[in-house]
Amino acid sequence: MIFDSHAHLTDTRFENDLDRIINDFDGFILAPGCNIDDSAKSVELAGEYDKIYAAVGIHPHDAKDVAGDYIQILKQMLNENKVVAIGEIGLDYHYDFSPREAQKEVFNKQLELAKETNFPVIMHMRESTGDFLQIVKEFGISGVMHCFSGSLETAKICLDLGLYISFSGSVTFNNANKLREVAEYVPLNRIMAETDCPYLAPQSKRGKRNEPEYVKYVLETIACVKNISYEKAARHTFENAKKLFDARESK
Repeated sequence: MIFDSHAHLTDTRFENDLDRIINDFDGFILAPGCNIDDSAKSVELAGEYDKIYAAVGIHPHDAKDVAGDYIQILKQMLNENKVVAIGEIGLDYHYDFSPREAQKEVFNKQLELAKETNFPVIMHMRESTGDFLQIVKEFGISGVMHCFSGSLETAKICLDLGLYISFSGSVTFNNANKLREVAEYVPLNRIMAETDCPYLAPQSKRGKRNEPEYVKYVLETIACVKNISYEKAARHTFENAKKLFDARESK
């Protein structure tokens, strides 16, 4: 059994064959939300398919567009069946689609919600390491660094904060030697695997739409750098995701 811990199944690129993709996948999938509407769609998907769980949250790209009652809406969504996390949340200074102050405010408020409700968080960090870590250190929450692309030094800080670290198809890229060194370092009880589909297809599928089935290539890379079997890599990443998200048939 495998667990794709981050898949954007609500993306329009899946609208023509989503049912096949989900039914062909032998494992569990966590579908995060990026805004209120997207979160609602993830919750709906989780209700339709046994193997899907949902997270709800505001992505940093969408921080500038939040309604005044977004925290109340997210809090209500957390009561929905099979919602297991708050996410995708965080900071993204690469694109700056939302002003940085807006990103930080929305990130802080969602971390406060996580602290209040005792839900884990799925966090996005891109070219924002200093501000990101400064904020996260204040909360002491449980969660995962989604699609980790940072340095070994940053990974060590995240591990010291009690966070899990998840790797996507980018760990398979030909030029990702430093990221594979991070994957080798992260303990087996703190590592997770994801596709971040439809983005970041693994090296052998570059240029194609990514999908949950391709998480196997991430697991193969984790197994290789850690010199363990594929089955052991799959088992540990599955157990870690299940432990963090407390993924049961219902909450």
